[in-house]
Amino acid sequence: MLILAKSALAITLGFVLSICVGLVVLPMMKKLNARQTVSEFINKRHQLKNGTPTLGGLIFIIPPFLSIFLLMLKGSIQMNYNLFIIIFVFLCYGLLGFYDDFKKIMFHDNKGLSIKVKFVLQLLIAIAFYMIYHKFGGTSTLEVSLFNFKVDLGIYYTLFILFLLVATTNAVNITDGLDGLCGGLSFLAILAYGIIAWGSNWIVGYSSIAIFCFILCGSIMGFLLFNAHPAKIFMGDTGSLALGGALASIAILTHHEISLALIGGVFVVETLSSMIQIIAIRKFHKKVFLKAPLHHHFEELGWAETDIVRVFYVVGFLLAMFGVVYGVWL
Repeated sequence: MLILAKSALAITLGFVLSICVGLVVLPMMKKLNARQTVSEFINKRHQLKNGTPTLGGLIFIIPPFLSIFLLMLKGSIQMNYNLFIIIFVFLCYGLLGFYDDFKKIMFHDNKGLSIKVKFVLQLLIAIAFYMIYHKFGGTSTLEVSLFNFKVDLGIYYTLFILFLLVATTNAVNITDGLDGLCGGLSFLAILAYGIIAWGSNWIVGYSSIAIFCFILCGSIMGFLLFNAHPAKIFMGDTGSLALGGALASIAILTHHEISLALIGGVFVVETLSSMIQIIAIRKFHKKVFLKAPLHHHFEELGWAETDIVRVFYVVGFLLAMFGVVYGVWL
């Protein structure tokens, strides 16, 4: 019962604070004219969203820091190296996304940082993560509990971690294309890892990781009040990169890296659809999808935006719950 009470408090705290932050951030972004510039190659329905305020990721990035500070004052949570690592990655990727969004706003286009520069900066953050993780005794063992399989990957585990962080941040970023889609799917994935963290009592600071997850879940819920269709504000790269970084770091620290492919299955499929489309066009000069990533394909088929989001939510929920069953029970 105490775990349920702590989880409920964390979600409520994140939710209330995110609404308060949102009521400040939304009018501020409008006043500063921090608005999204929609690419001219996107369909007409998305052209109508041109000029919608962006940098909405601040609405769910700020509350976890405020919440943890308040809980530490009360003595309800303790800072430990695992919690510090998650906060560090969450903040760094958020700052990277903020810089990217800032460039888009300043130059009134949808380009921002070049792909190469963004990749290098994402990789540097991932390397910093590994260095801190390794310093505090991070393992290089990959475990598949379902088959009771463990293997020490050595240096290859380092490469695996770097890949996981960069790939996850980009996957979440790619999925941010419809009102409420990325936020809702991130909520489900992080909720699943919050439950898994509560059951990982052999990990240092497992309860702190779980509380952070639930605070972030509540914060995303508050953000969705502003981002649900029709969106009043977009999270921008500020939000999507921060969420991807947090999701990957939590998966690594709870030693459920493989589960991320299941829990974040929709993110994986969205990314694969984009990769398949790029390869098909460049190598075979043909399209596999009407438009990539996958959610745009369904739009081209004539699906309503809200229907696409609902279907993706259902799939994301089922995958997240299967991930919990695998991570906690099997």
